[in-house]
Amino acid sequence: MNSRPFNVLHTADFYDSKGQPKYPDIGLPLWHNHPNIVPGIIAEHRKQIGPDQLVGSQGVIVLTPSVTANTVSNAKDLLVIARFGVGYDAVDVGACTAADVLLTITTGAVDRPVAEATIGWMIALSHHFKTKDRLVRTGQWDERSAYMGSELRDRTLGVVGLGGIARQTIRLLAAFGMKQTLAFDPYVRPEFAAEIGVRLVGLEELCRESDFLSVHCPLTSQTRGLIGAREIAWLKPSAYLLNTARGGIVDEDALFDALQSRRLAGAALDCFVTEPVLEPSRFGELENVLLAPHSIAWTHEMFRDIGRATCQVMLDLACGKTPSGIVNAEVLNHPAFQTKWARLIAST
Repeated sequence: MNSRPFNVLHTADFYDSKGQPKYPDIGLPLWHNHPNIVPGIIAEHRKQIGPDQLVGSQGVIVLTPSVTANTVSNAKDLLVIARFGVGYDAVDVGACTAADVLLTITTGAVDRPVAEATIGWMIALSHHFKTKDRLVRTGQWDERSAYMGSELRDRTLGVVGLGGIARQTIRLLAAFGMKQTLAFDPYVRPEFAAEIGVRLVGLEELCRESDFLSVHCPLTSQTRGLIGAREIAWLKPSAYLLNTARGGIVDEDALFDALQSRRLAGAALDCFVTEPVLEPSRFGELENVLLAPHSIAWTHEMFRDIGRATCQVMLDLACGKTPSGIVNAEVLNHPAFQTKWARLIAST
């Protein structure tokens, strides 16, 4: 049993200006029977977490701020940074590793909500939900015949990245009678794809054959700008592009031009190159676009599940167990990390 306090901070953006929680359940009940875990809040919201904000803490659960080399520059007590989600492009992984700090993500916790949101957007785009809503609101009932929709039946989904979210989306779409899903993912074996009924193809074939192109890969140096002007030009004029991953994967200028000129039927965007978007987005001028502030998949269930996963990370470490979802597992073998961890754990 852990005999010393294990201090865990949540970043300030989990709470409103009055210090009240914004979300009803972020997993904290997991700690109720573990008095050694001491929860706290980082008082000030900054774009980048400062080293002064982590003094004396063993763990920090991060919603939106960035984690830089400066963040972990004085991490003599810090064991773990737990990302509240699966993306970690805003975390300097190398700096965490050098500072003997684990980085964890909540693998699997977002698969279902993102998949549901993706399918919802596919239907909303192909059935012109936004436009038909406007027709009624503005008394243009008789224009409805100009906006015939298309079913998902007999259409082709193409996914960029065949991770957990894409696979969950494919499973949920099984009842819609779509054609075989295509995927571009250089890290997946064709045999594995075939086992789940997916055909791996090159990026050009993916773009040319997909009726819905859905982006589900992480933002890395390899995927930044992956869907550029050339790839967007490969898409059918009747195709839709959906991005629930990261904004930097898609060339926004090329996409805007294609949408504005109707060389592309439509798009749904949950993420942008620059976030937060605090001025009206140019994409909002376009009727054939659906937008969300990087929260289209946010549900009470998702925050509960992610919260439980991050809180379990802290509970495991406090009890001397290796947590799940580790990004930089080599840290576990660093003598300095082992020394930090041993200081906090004692058997009684």
